[in-house]
Amino acid sequence: MAEQPTNPNRNIFAIKTFLREYLDLRKDKDNELETVDSIRKGVEFKGATLWILIFAIFMASLGLNVNSTAVIIGAMLISPLMGPIMGVGLSVGLNDFDLMKRSLKSFLITTLFSVTTATIFFLVSPVAEGQQSELLARTSPTIYDVFIALMGGLAGVVTLSTKEKGNVIPGVAIATALMPPLCTAGYGLATGNLIFFLGAFYLYFINSVFISLATFIGVRVMHFQRKEFVDKNREKKVRKYIVLIAVLTMCPAVCLTIGIIQDTFYNSSANRFVNEQLSFENTQVLDKKILREGGEHEIRVVLIGQEVPEASIAIARSKMKDYKLDKTKLTVLQGMNNEAVDISSIRAMVMEDFYKNSEQRLVEQKQKITLLEKDLEHYKTYDELGKKIIPELKVLYPSVKTVSLSHALELTVDSVRIDTITLAVLKFGKHPDAHEQAKIAEWLKARTGAKQLRLIAE
Repeated sequence: MAEQPTNPNRNIFAIKTFLREYLDLRKDKDNELETVDSIRKGVEFKGATLWILIFAIFMASLGLNVNSTAVIIGAMLISPLMGPIMGVGLSVGLNDFDLMKRSLKSFLITTLFSVTTATIFFLVSPVAEGQQSELLARTSPTIYDVFIALMGGLAGVVTLSTKEKGNVIPGVAIATALMPPLCTAGYGLATGNLIFFLGAFYLYFINSVFISLATFIGVRVMHFQRKEFVDKNREKKVRKYIVLIAVLTMCPAVCLTIGIIQDTFYNSSANRFVNEQLSFENTQVLDKKILREGGEHEIRVVLIGQEVPEASIAIARSKMKDYKLDKTKLTVLQGMNNEAVDISSIRAMVMEDFYKNSEQRLVEQKQKITLLEKDLEHYKTYDELGKKIIPELKVLYPSVKTVSLSHALELTVDSVRIDTITLAVLKFGKHPDAHEQAKIAEWLKARTGAKQLRLIAE
């Protein structure tokens, strides 16, 4: 009987049914009015909510001051910053112009109070060596920050819209890290460091926009009821305002994101070029800097070890076009007696290498100690066992005067075979015959639990 051809439409329908069953959000959707109302309530920043934000900013600033990640995470759990940001996305999704005005107003107020609070704190208690702090250094967002904000925002709006609430919103607040950039912006103002201020605000703006965008996407995907107007002309006017504000907000974010993507790809290509083309025998890359400011692109590398001929470096330069680095200048510095060598970077690399080596040695030593402790425990077991069987030996074999149990390795001379055996050395007052020795050996083997036991009678 001929095999029936597979119907492609049936397969497509089966896949759609499967995806609808497992990925449909609407079946777990909570009361829509309650979801919208909860986001609306989070938009308002007055009284207690504003004071909570101020205290959270103080906590985060203290965390930066002592470089404590735990304190920073605690501050992010307390902070109510997500409310106005999600409110903006909700207002665009519902065509609610009044909610958008309130959300943007609250967003500006929270940002202003946060930066002001952080500035006051750092004016009174400046961070010691702040530019070396890992948390304060978060002033240059990458493409990963964009994805984190987008995925975090989607997780937040889905959680708020479904019956199972969970603890996702605090997790989103921690993952997107809205607090550290605001504190860093305040630090930049307090110390007059404009680069810190602009870089931190840049990261905060990117996170805020993409969380709002994620909220808008979630609202549209779950088909929230949009606001209807009796006056259609007013509805068109409101929609125009909403679209205009959304576009004006998104355009800088899109431009900044494109720049972030370009930087990410450029840095990836530059690092790949250095790793593949500047890896020479008996020479090590001691320091590496990738500079991309304006129209000037430069890769600056410091080599240490055997000097690399200029011809080899020229060959590496000729291959830069293969990595799409045509307009990039390659500067190779060799030796330590060069003014362009960044001593602080070298010191940091040496310290990092020292730390890694020390950490590796500590791990190896810990493993050795563990093995030695196991061996010692094994020998202690034989000592304890010897003490326990002496009373039994006195009853069963009164002629035994001394007992010695030990663990040994037996190596075969004609082969590489190694056997583990237990040696039992017994001293007798009256030497037993071979049959008696065999009985004693079997008893000792059973009593000690040894797989192989050799009795030495003296």
